[in-house]
Amino acid sequence: MSIIVFAGPTLSANEIAGYLDATVLPPVQQGDVYRVAKDRPRAVGIIDGYFDGVPSVWHKEILWALEQGIPVYGSASMGALRAAELADFGMIGVGQVFQGYLGGVIEDDDEVAVLHSPAALGFKPLSEPMVSVRATVLRAREEGVLPAETAIELVALAKSLNYRDRVWDRITAPADGMPGMDAFQRWLPQGAVDAKGDDAREMLSLMAQHLKDDPHIPAAPARVERTLAWRDLCDRIDGEHPEGAADDAALVDELRLDPDSFARLRDRAAHALLSREEAQRAGRQPDKEELVQQMSRHRDRAGLPRHADLMRWLEENDLTLPQYEALLADRSHKDAVLVDRNGQLDAALMNELRHDDRYATLRDRAARKRAVVSAPGGNGADAPAGRIRMLIWYFETRLDRPVPDDLESYAIALGLDGRDRFVELIEAEYLFCQLNGSPAEGGLSD
Repeated sequence: MSIIVFAGPTLSANEIAGYLDATVLPPVQQGDVYRVAKDRPRAVGIIDGYFDGVPSVWHKEILWALEQGIPVYGSASMGALRAAELADFGMIGVGQVFQGYLGGVIEDDDEVAVLHSPAALGFKPLSEPMVSVRATVLRAREEGVLPAETAIELVALAKSLNYRDRVWDRITAPADGMPGMDAFQRWLPQGAVDAKGDDAREMLSLMAQHLKDDPHIPAAPARVERTLAWRDLCDRIDGEHPEGAADDAALVDELRLDPDSFARLRDRAAHALLSREEAQRAGRQPDKEELVQQMSRHRDRAGLPRHADLMRWLEENDLTLPQYEALLADRSHKDAVLVDRNGQLDAALMNELRHDDRYATLRDRAARKRAVVSAPGGNGADAPAGRIRMLIWYFETRLDRPVPDDLESYAIALGLDGRDRFVELIEAEYLFCQLNGSPAEGGLSD
């Protein structure tokens, strides 16, 4: 019985994890609450939701969840707006933004709307919500930073902007020179109020307290009229199945006919699932730099130097850009788990080598390499070839692939401390092959 929280630009999954052991989903949109309520979660919390360009969550979805006995909380953004509209029906609203909507002090959707980055970049807010502008200006006025007339002007300037354009530089620029503005600019970095974030944290604390006091808190009774539009929504959601599921099943059947490949890919898939679950429990989301590194590695391995090559690859693999971003995030989760468990992996790898009947072969090869490389004069043999020559030999001759642009990341992905340790391994392998009389193109079976 999970707890579901819909969030995005207001709070990160990592911060939410500090309050609740919850499944954090992207900002809510039409159909999402009905979809999750079908699985009977212990509670649903709505922080962020889509207003513009995507159909918003229906009131009836929330009412239906309440009808099923699922408590639904709302705060900060879309959650505060829907909670104010459905407070009489049992939705639990929390925070100052909710109170503002409930009392009619604020009315417009744009009071909480923000521009934000895509999911793959963590829904980073790129503009200021109007409610935070109001709260910040009010605090500045109460603390004597801004006089009343300047505070009123700043609020009016912010309200005149489209929500996408509400950033402090654009808000304050027209007010430059007004009384108190120099002091306000100095005060702002430390004094700004995160009105939505504060409300979201209050909601999460309340949810945690309610669930601790009574793990089976009943929701207020509600009743959804079964209109044609409601039945259409239910039929659409109930009839959902993963896109391409039938085709995927056929592909898996084909893969099963190659048992070695099936076993190898099944193990890698299991690793990806476990890594994703651990990332969700820890509230970990890859940042932009991690995703860019993952994409660079993939494009390097797959031979996709141009944007057009990547677009063709996505089409050939039945992937959209958001699905590709999710694939990169999975790779990042796997790498993070490997780094975290690096000290525990060696013993497990030995067992896997024994299982594959490769342990004795590699053990003997490692012993011969140590003997040859450490012999008198061994370290000096052909050493002037230099790092570049040995790297080219290893990647282009041995592996038939180009030298990676980012050797540091490549080495860390192998569980090494960094590129220097990796180059030491290549140097030893190069010398071993030269001094042992092995051909340059020889593999690990020599």
